[in-house]
Parts: sequence; structure tokens; C-alpha cells
Amino acid sequence: MKTIAAFLRKYSHVWILSYGLIYLTWFCYLERTVTRNYHVMHVAMDDYIPFNEYFIVPYLMWFLYVAVTILYFLFTNKEDYYRLCLFLFSGMTISLIICTFFHNGTDFRPALDPDKNIFTAAVAALYRTDTPTNVFPSVHVLGVIAAVSAVWHTPGLRKWGWRAGSLALGIVIIAATLFVKQHAFIDVLAGLFVGALGDIIVYVVIGKKRDRLMAEGKRLRYGSCQNADS
Repeated sequence: MKTIAAFLRKYSHVWILSYGLIYLTWFCYLERTVTRNYHVMHVAMDDYIPFNEYFIVPYLMWFLYVAVTILYFLFTNKEDYYRLCLFLFSGMTISLIICTFFHNGTDFRPALDPDKNIFTAAVAALYRTDTPTNVFPSVHVLGVIAAVSAVWHTPGLRKWGWRAGSLALGIVIIAATLFVKQHAFIDVLAGLFVGALGDIIVYVVIGKKRDRLMAEGKRLRYGSCQNADS
């Protein structure tokens, strides 16, 4: 108990992760209630994208990818952690609001043979646990954009390797949502659009204003110290 108390004192900002309970409760409610009479998110581009069960690997890597990114900032930089959470959780909330008032889903999941290989078995398990509804905009895409943006805008992670690696993995995960037939092409486009807005608002509008205020505050404190020493 002392260890837990010490952790919570040091990383009190972990509280914001409790949003996950709100998200899961809301999402599960939609999964139970949106089962018929929903708008089918199916565009012509979807007919040209083949099903590929091997993409279930990067699709599932999304959970590790986002979790590791959040934990990294949780333990290293509170300010960047808050920015990432604001970006990610705002986007997830927007998706839930859209799905609440605009019932949507897909209609192109293929018939699978779970015994073909471990990858088709994994996709079949995914299909059983996750209905083909509440897909617009794609939360998978929003999560990728949030994680990539966090890495891209953090000075300590601006080395080419981190940027390129995060971006490459993100692109593969986004492609995976299409190849395992979890999302329609328009879901991905909507996720990219909301993600782009999130990047502009969190890192350009809010971020630069906050950075400027923090820099001015440091200059004022530094100036006060100089005056006190003179």
C-alpha cells in the first residue's frame, strides 16, 4: 500500500486515465444498442481493398502502441502527457458522440475459416467480440494520429529515428484497419480529419500559446532573480 501511495503522490496526473472507464461504458452501451437500422459505411474504394488476415498483427499492436506512448509521457513529462491525453480522449469522445447520434456500421466482413491459421482465428475472435458498428470515425486512426503527433511535437523525441519509426508503425496500423475489414475507407478519412484538427488545436493553437506563456514566466522569474542579486 505504501508503494501505491508513493506512486500516486509522484504521478498524481495518472488520474486522467480514469477516462477509460467512461469510454468503455459508453462504447459498450452503443455496441449493445446499435444493432440494426444503421447507416452502412461502404464506399467504392472498399471493394478494391482485399482482406488479409496477417494484418491482424499490426491491428492488435495498436493497443500496445498507444499504451506505451501514454506511459512514456506519464513517467517522463507531465505537460506532454496532458497534451496527449487531451488529444486522444477528446478525439475518442467526438467519435462516441457521432456514433450516438449517427448510427453507423459496415457490411463487408468476409466469411472466415478460423481453422485456416492462427491469424484467421484471431480475426474471427475479433469479429466475435467487436460488432461491425460504431466505426465512424475510426478510433484506431485517431489513436495513431495522437501518438504520432505526441512524438513529433516533443523536442526530446525529434530525432529522425523516433519520428520515422512512430510514423511507419502508425501507417501500417491504419492500413490494417482496412485489410482486416474493421473499417471502411471513409472511416479512416474521417479519423484522419479529426486527428488533423486535434493536432492543430492541441499542439499549434493551445500548445504554442502555453509555451509562450511559460517562456515569458521563466524570463520574468529570471529577471527578478537578477534584480534581487544586483
